[in-house]
Amino acid sequence: MSEQKTVTACLIIIGNEILSGRTRDANLQFLGENLNKLGIRMMEARVIADVEETIIACVNDARARFDYVFTTGGIGPTHDDITSACVAKAFGRKLIRHPDAEALLLSHYKPEDVTEARMKMADVAEDSILLENPVSRAPGFQVENVFVLPGVPRIMQAMFDLFKHRLVGGAEMLSKSIASYTPEGKMAARLTALQDSHPDLEIGSYPFSRDGKHGSTIVIRGTDAAEIDRAAETLRGIMRDFGNEPQEVDL
Repeated sequence: MSEQKTVTACLIIIGNEILSGRTRDANLQFLGENLNKLGIRMMEARVIADVEETIIACVNDARARFDYVFTTGGIGPTHDDITSACVAKAFGRKLIRHPDAEALLLSHYKPEDVTEARMKMADVAEDSILLENPVSRAPGFQVENVFVLPGVPRIMQAMFDLFKHRLVGGAEMLSKSIASYTPEGKMAARLTALQDSHPDLEIGSYPFSRDGKHGSTIVIRGTDAAEIDRAAETLRGIMRDFGNEPQEVDL
């Protein structure tokens, strides 16, 4: 992967508990921010149920379209933790009990606490690479460009920190955020023209209301700092044309 290439990623969040609202996902924000620092752009995130056909189809579609795919959830000890088996099927590989993963779990649990359900967490797709878990020992695994991770945020984040050095990105995505008490509807046509004149940048508008006054924050994102600065200067002029002073903000 060259620095000129846009390196992309997709996150597949797996779990009925996310879709039902019982559990709030915290992994998307963490991965989006940390992948961005590595020059990897999160282009898509999907939240899907614990359904075998859905997981297999989603993994196969994503791994063909994106440079990196991350799955979170569904690799625990219970009956509805089917992600590992589904990823193996997506690649047409056997689901095996990895001897190193098995040894990790046997060393972690007391003999009387070892159960077949817990040992299920040592099952991975054949010929995959284990991903170390410094928190609860049960590893994730990597198959080609797919990284299979737990859904518990603190465990997933600790695991990501251990393998992120192996990810190869392109240029880091930079951003500049400028706000003013100018409603986005007033600037819409000018913002369209600004975007058209800078096709390599992403320009997003986010309205707000403070102290009874309406305004908007415009976020300019891209990999070229000089181009971002040029677009930002034009944007400041647009805001001033509407009688409002622009203010750079941190988002």
